[in-house]
Amino acid sequence: MARQHHNFEREGSTTGYYAPGMIPQTEGGNTLILTHENLYNHNITDKRLLDDKFVEVDWSGNTLWQWRDSDHFNELGFNETQKNVLFRDPSMVPAGGGMGDWLHINCLSTLGPNRWYDNGDERFNPDNIIWDSRNANILAITSKKTGEIVWRIGPNFDELSLGQIIGQHHFHMIPKGLPGEGNLLMFDNGGWAGYGAVNGVSEHGTQSERRDYSRILETDPTTLDIKWQYTAEDAGENDNTRFFSPYISAAQRLPNGNTLITEGSDGRIFEVTPQHKTVWEYINPYYEAFEGKTLNMTYRAYRVPYEWVPQVTDPQETEIQQIEPADYHV
Repeated sequence: MARQHHNFEREGSTTGYYAPGMIPQTEGGNTLILTHENLYNHNITDKRLLDDKFVEVDWSGNTLWQWRDSDHFNELGFNETQKNVLFRDPSMVPAGGGMGDWLHINCLSTLGPNRWYDNGDERFNPDNIIWDSRNANILAITSKKTGEIVWRIGPNFDELSLGQIIGQHHFHMIPKGLPGEGNLLMFDNGGWAGYGAVNGVSEHGTQSERRDYSRILETDPTTLDIKWQYTAEDAGENDNTRFFSPYISAAQRLPNGNTLITEGSDGRIFEVTPQHKTVWEYINPYYEAFEGKTLNMTYRAYRVPYEWVPQVTDPQETEIQQIEPADYHV
């Protein structure tokens, strides 16, 4: 049983979304899979863990390579306070009789060809794997060759100009051939995540970081400078909480330089220009009951070219006129 969750990647495409010259193989090739495994690691806690494991398999399902994050606990940058919190409560969930979802890795992909490696920086070898931990506020790159974590930011952001990243999703390197290629793109959710000292929002040190708005961040991986950002205030709102999805969500760089954003908790998918103007928007109309609420949550959306959809034989585009609120009522 693979216990696959959140993400997988087909050979031929580093992110799964469109980039020039990168087409995921559909008949043959390998697959990189994000999976779960239960185990005990007493360097972390005496409780049973819901660990994350990366597995690469060939077309026949044979395992070619695997990597467990719990084997690299000492490379993750936790301070002593965070280690103590993790030992007491590694984000326990009741499923399966109780297990600690201590990292909750929610994405992985290979880096693919990039200018940093072309210039001699081995950390960004195209085969290396980029991933993030939602529950621990960690973003990292693992060497496919050695298994070592060769690049990491978080869980502590005190000295970084990026500010505190919280509960992020869809952390990846913008593929070669797209505007911003080689930079790192993520949906920095905000909400609640992290381990740390007891404070006014965290009675026991879990979910110790809080923020009530989201950001899209594009950063240079070598300097950690912010190259582009999207928040509600950037878009002209006077309140950053107008753009906020505390869980799921995604961001995709498009060939025209715009960014497709999935504001997942509200089922909103929209495209913005580099100047933060919204030029396309879609609200998921499909609602279902979830934990006593009726929601239209959307985990992640990609825009794909017509040639990726063989059922579309004669694509036609029709301009959608902007609706004037004074003339349109529901």
